Amino acid sequence: MREKFVILLKKAHKFNLRGVLAVARLKDIAEYVGVSISTVSRVIQNDQTRNVHPETKAKIWEAVKELGYIPNQHARNLVTNKQEKSKARTMKIGWVANPKQAETNPYYANIYTGIRDTLANNDYTLISITKDEIENESLLLKAIYELGIEGLLLMDRIEDSLIEYIQQQIPVVGMDFHYSDKNMATVDYDRKAAIKTVVQYLVKQGHLDIGFIGGGAGKTYEDLYAEHRFKGFQHAMEEAGLAIQPEWVMNTKWQMENSYESMKSLMKRDPLHLPTAMVCASDLMAIAAMRAVIEHNYKIPEDIAFFGVDNIDMGKYSSPPLSTVDIPKYEMGRMAAKTIMEMVEEEVKLSIKMILPFELVIRESSNIKRT
Repeated sequence: MREKFVILLKKAHKFNLRGVLAVARLKDIAEYVGVSISTVSRVIQNDQTRNVHPETKAKIWEAVKELGYIPNQHARNLVTNKQEKSKARTMKIGWVANPKQAETNPYYANIYTGIRDTLANNDYTLISITKDEIENESLLLKAIYELGIEGLLLMDRIEDSLIEYIQQQIPVVGMDFHYSDKNMATVDYDRKAAIKTVVQYLVKQGHLDIGFIGGGAGKTYEDLYAEHRFKGFQHAMEEAGLAIQPEWVMNTKWQMENSYESMKSLMKRDPLHLPTAMVCASDLMAIAAMRAVIEHNYKIPEDIAFFGVDNIDMGKYSSPPLSTVDIPKYEMGRMAAKTIMEMVEEEVKLSIKMILPFELVIRESSNIKRT
């Protein structure tokens, strides 16, 4: 039925230069999906006043992609003008990341610096774009055709159907585990393997009672069991024949305050039954939890050892200095920038998936063997 619908539209409409329909209407999208025109409009304009089921959103974006919908005459003019300018270069790359994370989290800040430096050295300009702008198709097309974005780097999570639509317009590179299993170019590190290596190190140090501090996956960070670092923790504990104690597993939703409060609550609740080591999914989570331990007059690592991930500068100056997994953050940014430039310049057409190496950095927070 859908194939027939598309064939009929192809007979009724003119095509743009990419061979897809250039004048599909909201009504066409609504009929194709089987929803009201107002529902289609809310999804395309990212209207948050009324909820639309995620499955319906995905179907609408799939229809937008398949039918070649362009939202209004102004946007159509932008597309036409872009096509008539042949291959005029703008040398602009878009960057989509959570603004708060990019500004306050050293992990993201170092990746950003690697991207910025590499693009600047090659005469490109980096343009920050918010997730809300990307999810509003009118603003998305404005960014591509009016601002002249030639490629897009993604850190913040974007829905699959929208990614596929963007990929029809410009090259895209993903830079987080959200994109590792998608049909797109990615630059990342192996989170599961990193945490498994940490657990294996702690087991060799004599630790049998090991806890975990991290954050969940998804928009609200609730789903800890879907997060790759926690999956690595589960697998490593199983391989070592060690049981995971539920009360020693903390989902902080990636907030330092939650890490501090969760660790403090654990020590108050059962001070005689504590883990001897904590694996933390980030250095920030580890540093906050370590403060709670010290405030309760426990020693690190004699009573509880700590191991983080990211190797941010702050970890070198914590008390005691934090053992961590060194992630090549700047290099991740550099390689992502290099990849998007090569895709924009059509030197690379395949969806390259690049996994960068990590390394354990052993410091005082974990360097005592247990007997």
